[in-house]
Amino acid sequence: MSEQLSSRLRGVLERRYHHLHPFNQRMHCGELSRDELQLWVANRFYYQINIPVKDALVLANCPERAVRQQWIQRIIDHDGRPGEEGGIEAWLRLGEAMGVPRSELLEQRRLLPGVRFAVDAYVSFCRSRPWLEAVAASLTEMFAPLIVKERVAAMLGHYTWVDPDGLQYFRNRLQQAPRDAEYALGLVTERLRTPAEQDRAVAALEFKCDVLWCLLDAVERGPLPGAGA
Repeated sequence: MSEQLSSRLRGVLERRYHHLHPFNQRMHCGELSRDELQLWVANRFYYQINIPVKDALVLANCPERAVRQQWIQRIIDHDGRPGEEGGIEAWLRLGEAMGVPRSELLEQRRLLPGVRFAVDAYVSFCRSRPWLEAVAASLTEMFAPLIVKERVAAMLGHYTWVDPDGLQYFRNRLQQAPRDAEYALGLVTERLRTPAEQDRAVAALEFKCDVLWCLLDAVERGPLPGAGA
Protein backbone atom coordinates (compact mmCIF):
# COMPACT_ATOMS: atom_id res chain seq x y z
CA MET A 1 0.00 0.00 0.00
CA SER A 2 1.29 3.43 -0.93
CA GLU A 3 1.36 5.39 2.31
CA GLN A 4 2.09 8.57 0.40
CA LEU A 5 -1.03 8.23 -1.72
CA SER A 6 -3.13 7.28 1.29
CA SER A 7 -1.87 10.39 3.08
CA ARG A 8 -2.70 12.58 0.07
CA LEU A 9 -6.23 11.19 -0.10
CA ARG A 10 -6.82 11.75 3.58
CA GLY A 11 -5.49 15.26 3.19
CA VAL A 12 -8.16 15.95 0.58
CA LEU A 13 -10.87 14.88 3.02
CA GLU A 14 -9.41 16.89 5.88
CA ARG A 15 -9.59 20.02 3.72
CA ARG A 16 -12.68 19.44 1.59
CA TYR A 17 -15.02 16.82 3.06
CA HIS A 18 -18.53 18.16 3.57
CA HIS A 19 -18.44 17.89 7.35
CA LEU A 20 -16.87 21.34 7.00
CA HIS A 21 -19.81 22.77 5.04
CA PRO A 22 -21.72 25.47 6.98
CA PHE A 23 -25.01 23.61 6.47
CA ASN A 24 -23.69 20.43 8.06
CA GLN A 25 -22.09 22.40 10.85
CA ARG A 26 -25.39 24.10 11.58
CA MET A 27 -27.13 20.73 11.47
CA HIS A 28 -24.74 19.26 14.00
CA CYS A 29 -25.10 22.27 16.29
CA GLY A 30 -28.88 21.96 16.28
CA GLU A 31 -29.43 25.21 14.38
CA LEU A 32 -31.54 23.98 11.45
CA SER A 33 -35.26 24.61 11.28
CA ARG A 34 -37.66 21.75 10.72
CA ASP A 35 -38.16 22.91 7.12
CA GLU A 36 -34.41 23.00 6.46
CA LEU A 37 -33.88 19.50 7.82
CA GLN A 38 -36.80 18.16 5.82
CA LEU A 39 -35.50 19.80 2.64
CA TRP A 40 -32.12 18.18 3.25
CA VAL A 41 -33.49 14.67 3.81
CA ALA A 42 -35.69 14.98 0.71
CA ASN A 43 -32.82 16.10 -1.52
CA ARG A 44 -30.22 13.77 -0.13
CA PHE A 45 -32.57 10.95 -1.14
CA TYR A 46 -31.69 11.63 -4.77
CA TYR A 47 -28.07 10.96 -3.91
CA GLN A 48 -29.03 7.80 -2.02
CA ILE A 49 -30.98 6.27 -4.90
CA ASN A 50 -28.08 6.91 -7.25
CA ILE A 51 -25.47 5.19 -5.08
CA PRO A 52 -26.32 1.69 -6.37
CA VAL A 53 -26.48 3.09 -9.90
CA LYS A 54 -22.90 4.41 -9.73
CA ASP A 55 -21.78 1.16 -8.12
CA ALA A 56 -23.36 -0.80 -10.97
CA LEU A 57 -21.35 1.38 -13.37
CA VAL A 58 -18.16 0.54 -11.48
CA LEU A 59 -19.05 -3.14 -11.89
CA ALA A 60 -19.77 -2.68 -15.59
CA ASN A 61 -16.39 -1.04 -16.18
CA CYS A 62 -14.36 -3.43 -14.00
CA PRO A 63 -12.86 -6.42 -15.84
CA GLU A 64 -11.84 -8.26 -12.66
CA ARG A 65 -14.18 -10.90 -11.34
CA ALA A 66 -12.69 -10.90 -7.83
CA VAL A 67 -13.27 -7.16 -7.49
CA ARG A 68 -16.82 -7.44 -8.82
CA GLN A 69 -17.54 -10.17 -6.26
CA GLN A 70 -16.63 -7.71 -3.49
CA TRP A 71 -18.10 -4.55 -4.98
CA ILE A 72 -21.56 -6.00 -5.61
CA GLN A 73 -22.21 -5.99 -1.86
CA ARG A 74 -22.52 -2.21 -2.04
CA ILE A 75 -25.50 -2.51 -4.37
CA ILE A 76 -27.14 -5.05 -2.08
CA ASP A 77 -26.54 -2.79 0.93
CA HIS A 78 -28.55 0.00 -0.70
CA ASP A 79 -31.08 -1.78 -2.89
CA GLY A 80 -31.61 -4.75 -0.57
CA ARG A 81 -32.84 -8.09 -1.86
CA PRO A 82 -36.35 -9.42 -2.42
CA GLY A 83 -37.80 -9.58 1.07
CA GLU A 84 -34.79 -7.81 2.57
CA GLU A 85 -34.66 -4.07 3.15
CA GLY A 86 -31.63 -2.02 2.18
CA GLY A 87 -30.34 1.49 2.64
CA ILE A 88 -32.85 3.13 0.31
CA GLU A 89 -35.74 1.79 2.36
CA ALA A 90 -33.94 2.88 5.52
CA TRP A 91 -33.67 6.41 4.08
CA LEU A 92 -37.38 6.43 3.30
CA ARG A 93 -37.97 5.59 6.95
CA LEU A 94 -35.61 8.39 7.95
CA GLY A 95 -37.67 10.80 5.87
CA GLU A 96 -40.84 9.62 7.57
CA ALA A 97 -39.17 10.07 10.95
CA MET A 98 -38.55 13.70 9.96
CA GLY A 99 -42.13 14.20 8.83
CA VAL A 100 -41.56 13.82 5.08
CA PRO A 101 -43.97 11.31 3.52
CA ARG A 102 -42.27 8.65 1.44
CA SER A 103 -44.40 9.63 -1.53
CA GLU A 104 -42.68 13.04 -1.58
CA LEU A 105 -39.29 11.35 -1.63
CA LEU A 106 -40.19 8.76 -4.25
CA GLU A 107 -41.82 11.35 -6.52
CA GLN A 108 -38.91 13.78 -5.97
CA ARG A 109 -41.30 16.65 -5.29
CA ARG A 110 -38.68 18.68 -3.42
CA LEU A 111 -35.68 17.88 -5.62
CA LEU A 112 -33.63 21.01 -6.29
CA PRO A 113 -31.94 21.62 -9.68
CA GLY A 114 -28.51 22.01 -8.11
CA VAL A 115 -28.81 18.68 -6.33
CA ARG A 116 -29.90 16.90 -9.49
CA PHE A 117 -27.03 18.46 -11.43
CA ALA A 118 -24.39 17.51 -8.85
CA VAL A 119 -25.55 13.92 -8.41
CA ASP A 120 -25.98 13.35 -12.13
CA ALA A 121 -22.44 14.63 -12.65
CA TYR A 122 -21.16 12.01 -10.19
CA VAL A 123 -23.04 9.22 -11.96
CA SER A 124 -21.68 10.43 -15.30
CA PHE A 125 -18.16 10.45 -13.88
CA CYS A 126 -18.48 6.82 -12.78
CA ARG A 127 -19.86 5.89 -16.19
CA SER A 128 -17.16 7.57 -18.26
CA ARG A 129 -13.96 7.40 -16.21
CA PRO A 130 -11.74 4.34 -15.59
CA TRP A 131 -13.17 2.18 -12.85
CA LEU A 132 -10.29 2.77 -10.44
CA GLU A 133 -10.91 6.50 -10.61
CA ALA A 134 -14.54 5.87 -9.69
CA VAL A 135 -13.29 3.76 -6.79
CA ALA A 136 -11.07 6.64 -5.69
CA ALA A 137 -14.06 8.98 -5.82
CA SER A 138 -15.91 6.68 -3.43
CA LEU A 139 -13.28 7.22 -0.74
CA THR A 140 -15.29 9.98 0.88
CA GLU A 141 -16.47 6.94 2.86
CA MET A 142 -13.24 7.11 4.85
CA PHE A 143 -14.71 10.07 6.73
CA ALA A 144 -18.31 8.81 6.74
CA PRO A 145 -18.20 7.37 10.29
CA LEU A 146 -17.08 10.78 11.57
CA ILE A 147 -20.02 12.65 10.08
CA VAL A 148 -22.53 9.88 10.84
CA LYS A 149 -21.63 9.89 14.53
CA GLU A 150 -22.04 13.67 14.64
CA ARG A 151 -25.34 13.42 12.80
CA VAL A 152 -26.83 10.78 15.10
CA ALA A 153 -25.77 12.73 18.18
CA ALA A 154 -27.35 15.88 16.72
CA MET A 155 -30.62 14.12 15.93
CA LEU A 156 -30.89 12.64 19.40
CA GLY A 157 -29.71 15.75 21.23
CA HIS A 158 -31.14 18.68 19.26
CA TYR A 159 -33.95 17.46 17.03
CA THR A 160 -36.05 15.60 19.56
CA TRP A 161 -39.07 15.74 17.23
CA VAL A 162 -37.30 13.25 14.93
CA ASP A 163 -38.41 9.69 15.68
CA PRO A 164 -35.21 7.88 16.77
CA ASP A 165 -36.47 4.63 15.25
CA GLY A 166 -35.88 6.25 11.86
CA LEU A 167 -32.12 6.58 12.38
CA GLN A 168 -31.26 3.00 11.43
CA TYR A 169 -29.73 4.08 8.13
CA PHE A 170 -26.96 5.88 10.02
CA ARG A 171 -26.39 2.96 12.37
CA ASN A 172 -25.99 0.65 9.39
CA ARG A 173 -23.47 2.94 7.75
CA LEU A 174 -21.28 2.91 10.86
CA GLN A 175 -20.61 -0.75 10.02
CA GLN A 176 -20.72 -0.63 6.22
CA ALA A 177 -18.68 2.47 5.44
CA PRO A 178 -15.43 1.45 7.20
CA ARG A 179 -15.54 -1.96 5.50
CA ASP A 180 -16.14 -0.40 2.08
CA ALA A 181 -13.53 2.32 2.54
CA GLU A 182 -10.84 -0.13 3.61
CA TYR A 183 -11.36 -2.31 0.56
CA ALA A 184 -11.53 0.65 -1.86
CA LEU A 185 -8.44 2.28 -0.37
CA GLY A 186 -6.54 -0.96 -0.81
CA LEU A 187 -7.52 -1.15 -4.47
CA VAL A 188 -6.45 2.41 -5.16
CA THR A 189 -3.18 2.43 -3.26
CA GLU A 190 -2.02 -0.99 -4.43
CA ARG A 191 -2.76 -0.51 -8.13
CA LEU A 192 -2.21 3.16 -8.90
CA ARG A 193 1.57 3.44 -8.85
CA THR A 194 2.67 6.13 -11.28
CA PRO A 195 2.56 9.81 -10.32
CA ALA A 196 0.01 10.49 -13.08
CA GLU A 197 -2.28 7.68 -11.89
CA GLN A 198 -2.07 8.89 -8.32
CA ASP A 199 -2.77 12.47 -9.35
CA ARG A 200 -5.93 11.27 -11.11
CA ALA A 201 -7.02 9.41 -7.98
CA VAL A 202 -6.60 12.55 -5.90
CA ALA A 203 -8.48 14.59 -8.49
CA ALA A 204 -11.31 12.04 -8.46
CA LEU A 205 -11.69 12.36 -4.71
CA GLU A 206 -11.59 16.15 -4.96
CA PHE A 207 -14.36 15.96 -7.54
CA LYS A 208 -16.49 13.79 -5.25
CA CYS A 209 -15.99 16.26 -2.41
CA ASP A 210 -17.16 18.99 -4.77
CA VAL A 211 -20.30 16.95 -5.55
CA LEU A 212 -21.21 16.64 -1.89
CA TRP A 213 -20.41 20.31 -1.26
CA CYS A 214 -22.55 21.45 -4.20
CA LEU A 215 -25.44 19.32 -2.96
CA LEU A 216 -25.38 21.18 0.34
CA ASP A 217 -24.93 24.55 -1.37
CA ALA A 218 -28.18 23.91 -3.23
CA VAL A 219 -30.04 22.83 -0.10
CA GLU A 220 -28.73 25.81 1.86
CA ARG A 221 -30.04 28.22 -0.79
CA GLY A 222 -33.40 26.46 -0.71
CA PRO A 223 -36.16 26.22 -3.31
CA LEU A 224 -36.35 28.61 -6.23
CA PRO A 225 -38.83 31.49 -5.79
CA GLY A 226 -42.31 30.28 -6.56
CA ALA A 227 -41.22 26.63 -6.67
CA GLY A 228 -42.54 25.75 -3.24
CA ALA A 229 -40.97 23.19 -0.93
